[in-house]
Amino acid sequence: MLIFRKAHMGDLQKITSMINNYADMGLMLPRTVLYLCQRIREYTVIEENGEIIGVGGLHILWHDLAEICSLAIHPQKTKIGLGMGLAEHLIMECRKLQIEKIFALTYQPAFFEKCGFKRIDKDQLPQKVWTECINCPKFPNCDEIALIRTAG
Repeated sequence: MLIFRKAHMGDLQKITSMINNYADMGLMLPRTVLYLCQRIREYTVIEENGEIIGVGGLHILWHDLAEICSLAIHPQKTKIGLGMGLAEHLIMECRKLQIEKIFALTYQPAFFEKCGFKRIDKDQLPQKVWTECINCPKFPNCDEIALIRTAG
């Protein structure tokens, strides 16, 4: 049985490992345990029979803007709709919070396009989006692709 639930501290090692496995392949940005620990309330996990098989974050930037970040599915559980299900779960969370727009910065734009996101120029995003970029290993040469959609 699949359960979508908020992450807790006991999930940190598994979440970090799953995200950084994809980061090691150049498919997403790495995350430290400290980074995830400080933002644990932003993350939702997919649990199956007590095992974490997916993770994704919803980072709120402003009253009308949030970001889906660090969305990862266990490699043996891909291509069966879990990523899209998790993205939709996070979009629904935006709706409940009455946040109008949701964006992603990603190396996997085709996935987000399947979820209803549209590519945009990064310059269209508000300046506050870039406040955490100073800590990114790719700063200042961001090569992620920006996409956005309405949460409604």
